[in-house]
Amino acid sequence: MPSYMIHTFGCQMNAHDSERMHEVLRGSGYTEAASPEEADVIILNTCSVREKAEQKLRSEVGRLGRIKSQRPETLLVVAGCMAQQEGERLRKRMNSIDVVLGPDNIPELPALLADVSTGGLPVVRTVFDLDAPRFLQAEPVRRGGAPASAYVTIMKGCDERCSFCIVPYTRGPERYRASGEVIEEIRRLVEAGTAEVTLLGQTVNSYSDPSRALPRAPEASPDDPDESEFAALLRRIASEIPALRRLRYTSPHPRHLTPSLIAAHRDLEVLAEHVHLPVQSGSDRVLRRMIRRYTRAEYVDRVGALRAARPGLTLSTDVIVGFPGETSAEAESTVDLIREVGFLGVFAFKYSPRPFTPALKLGDDIPEEEKGRRLARVFEASEALLAAHLLTLVGRTEEVLVEGCSKSGNGFLSGRTRRNEIVHIRGAAGLDLLGKLVQVTITAAHKHSLQGELTEVARAAARPTTATVPLPLATSSRRALPVLA
Repeated sequence: MPSYMIHTFGCQMNAHDSERMHEVLRGSGYTEAASPEEADVIILNTCSVREKAEQKLRSEVGRLGRIKSQRPETLLVVAGCMAQQEGERLRKRMNSIDVVLGPDNIPELPALLADVSTGGLPVVRTVFDLDAPRFLQAEPVRRGGAPASAYVTIMKGCDERCSFCIVPYTRGPERYRASGEVIEEIRRLVEAGTAEVTLLGQTVNSYSDPSRALPRAPEASPDDPDESEFAALLRRIASEIPALRRLRYTSPHPRHLTPSLIAAHRDLEVLAEHVHLPVQSGSDRVLRRMIRRYTRAEYVDRVGALRAARPGLTLSTDVIVGFPGETSAEAESTVDLIREVGFLGVFAFKYSPRPFTPALKLGDDIPEEEKGRRLARVFEASEALLAAHLLTLVGRTEEVLVEGCSKSGNGFLSGRTRRNEIVHIRGAAGLDLLGKLVQVTITAAHKHSLQGELTEVARAAARPTTATVPLPLATSSRRALPVLA
């Protein structure tokens, strides 16, 4: 049987797309290879939201080109956002590429590979499914075989048109999935053993149900231009799938953090006490130039209302430093905002000019060295906030969803709390805990995570594992869809 290997760059949407490629290829008789040297098909699922991603791609294609020179029959596929962005230009610049595949064309991958492998010419397929949007579902899994935590896409594309962002160009306009399809996929995952689901979308909380099957959520105002049907979808999921233990979503836009969504956090126990809410800057002038469509005060007011509705909720965010025209004082206002809101996770990046974005007209007038200084200031503030927070949890007992083995390789299991803190569980190896919610006493705080031990009750209730395959590695964090990553 032919074999394949997938290398994924970028955000959770890309990770989700790679999972669908795995399933499409397995369904066509492919098996996964252990290394690129052994693969008949090598797929690079790319990101394009900053310049560094392009550099990584060029480097990888060059390295894999050497494999192709030794095994000319090996097929090289470039998929994802870079494929969508560059299309035929990518093929012309890198003649070792056999297939260029856009995110909406994943179902066509086996047929394209079959054509090229039997003598067909290299192909570029980057067509948006605007007229009849398709959403690939996770393949059915046997009971007990589902991941502890799974992603479910509810929309794709973006209509926001932030001046720095290439996503609307690489992912197209917003297209939404019918609420019934979303419910059915979550139901299948939960029945197979998934405890937590994260709803995915480029601007996830702008969701609108194309099937018109959702009743209006409480507090939803028909006169609010920022209102959507996202809160109504959350309520339907909570109502129809009561066995789901945790529900998350990423990545929302601040202007769609409306009263109806805040009320959903107040009312729905299944919603985890953590939200990743990109702010990008603490300066109103910079926010206007970014076309973010909210002010600093509006952002602070909305997250304040959210925290009042759900006490104990934690927040993380995305920040861009060195945006064109940003002054030193404006950069410092972002650091001040980080402290004011108390973000416990900040994914911060230097501004990087992207093709086809309005910000290109603004130039790139901040020296790289200065961008580096501003980035360091952001991380200094965010790291201090996280360290102080993690110390307050030592000695407490927390509910942790076990997701797999710790990447440290020390025999620990790893998982996350409802607030999204990472917990490494000592002395739990050999116990049947994958996908389970367990009580853990926190014994130590590290730089970005916690260490703990099962409570006596949790240990007594745990059974030895009967698994015949290694446990998966737990993810070190659940990062939101980055605007610049």
